[in-house]
Amino acid sequence: MSMIQEFKTFAMRGNVVDMAIGIIIGGAFGKIVSSFVADVIMPPIGLLIGGVDFSNLAIVLKQAVGDTPAVTLSYGKFIQSIVDFVIIAFAIFMVIKAMNTLQKKQEEAPAPPPAPTPEENLLTEIRDILKKK
Repeated sequence: MSMIQEFKTFAMRGNVVDMAIGIIIGGAFGKIVSSFVADVIMPPIGLLIGGVDFSNLAIVLKQAVGDTPAVTLSYGKFIQSIVDFVIIAFAIFMVIKAMNTLQKKQEEAPAPPPAPTPEENLLTEIRDILKKK
């Protein structure tokens, strides 16, 4: 088997394709959550604590000199990233919790009785014939 065929077989497995789809959707979900945090959650929080915009919170370590930009420690962006992470982690927790609940319900559902074996069918026929006599 050539290397191209092996790669094609590997890439077309269900797990690899599912993982790729999950990564793409996860990236898009991360952008949505980042926008939600930056544009919806953080402005009211900043307003509540005195009109602070978290994305602009920084400590200047060295002032700008000429064309050289200032060196800053942007802890506001870090706070915003922490809030992003907490929201994403909570959303993933809720999805996993829902999946576990569904799985538990499926496990608790009674299994249908197994189909009778050919021997049991034969014995049932003999029983029915004996009842008729």
